[in-house]
Amino acid sequence: MNNVSFEIPRGGTFGLVGESGSGKTTVGRCILRLIEPTSGQVVVNGVDITKLKRKQMTPYRRMMQIIFQDPYASLDPRQTIKGALIEAIRASGGKLPATEAFARAKRLIELVGLNEDHLYRFPHEFSGGQRQRIAVARALATNAEFLILDEPTSFLDVSVQAQVLNLLKNIQQEFKLTYLFISHNLSVIAHMSDRVGVMYLGKMMEVADTQTIYSRPKHPYTHALMEAIPVPDPAARRQRAILTGEVPGVVHLPSGCVFHDRCKYATQKCRDEIPVLEAKETGHDVACFYANDLNLQPLTLYKMA
Repeated sequence: MNNVSFEIPRGGTFGLVGESGSGKTTVGRCILRLIEPTSGQVVVNGVDITKLKRKQMTPYRRMMQIIFQDPYASLDPRQTIKGALIEAIRASGGKLPATEAFARAKRLIELVGLNEDHLYRFPHEFSGGQRQRIAVARALATNAEFLILDEPTSFLDVSVQAQVLNLLKNIQQEFKLTYLFISHNLSVIAHMSDRVGVMYLGKMMEVADTQTIYSRPKHPYTHALMEAIPVPDPAARRQRAILTGEVPGVVHLPSGCVFHDRCKYATQKCRDEIPVLEAKETGHDVACFYANDLNLQPLTLYKMA
C-alpha cells in the first residue's frame, strides 16, 4: 500500500473499491492500527493517531469500530449474544450496573431488528444476515462514531444484502455515523457511498463523488470496472473494455504506473514514471498522465438515486 490518501467528512460515507488483493482491507486495518502503518498519518478529529501510545489510543478505539466480512468468524461461538453485547458495552468505559447494561443490550438488539429472546442464543443459532445484524449492534455498543464496513454483505444472499444495507443507512442517519465502506461490489458501493476511491495493487487510481465516478470515470482502470457492471435491461447492448493480462504480484510490482501492463493507452512514460494522484478537475483526483486526453466515453449504467 503506497500513497493512499482520502478524507471522510463527519456523517459521510467513503466507498473503497477494487479487485481482491488491491489493499482495501489493509487500508481499513491501518486506520484502526490493527496493522501498524510504516509511514504516513491517520488523522482523526485533527489528531494523528499513529503517534499515540496504547493507553492514549483507548478512546479512539471505542470511537472507531470495524464490522468484518464474516460475521460468524468475528463472534465468539461459546458466548451468548447477551454476553457479547454487555462485554462491548462495559469496554466502552464506565461501570454500569448489570440491570442498566442489560437494558442497553436489549435496546441495541431491537435497534437492529431482532428481539430480546435472541440475546440468550449463541452465534451458530442465527442465519448469516442475523449474525451481521448482531455485529452491527456490537459495534454500536461502544458508542462508536466511525464504522469501517469490510465487505459486510458479501456472505449474504441478495435479498438479505438489501435488508442489511438499508439497516446500515438507517442507523447512520439516526446516530450521525461516518462510514468507510469497503467492497468489490460496485452496485453496493454506488448505493451506499457519497465519494468513491478506486484502488489497484495498493495504490489509489481515482477519487471522486459517486455520481461522477460512475458516469464520467477518467482512469482507464476505473472505466473498465464501471463498464463491467451489469445493466438491468435485456435489450441493452454495449461494447465493454476487456482488460488483458493478469494482475501482477505485489512482491514484484511493475515499474512506473502499476496498471501500465494492462492498459491499452500506456506509453513509455507510463512504464518509466509513477503518476501522482492529483486533481484533474474540482473534486476529481486521478493518477494518470493522460486522464484529460483519453476522452473516455461517458457511461449511462443506470440512474443514480
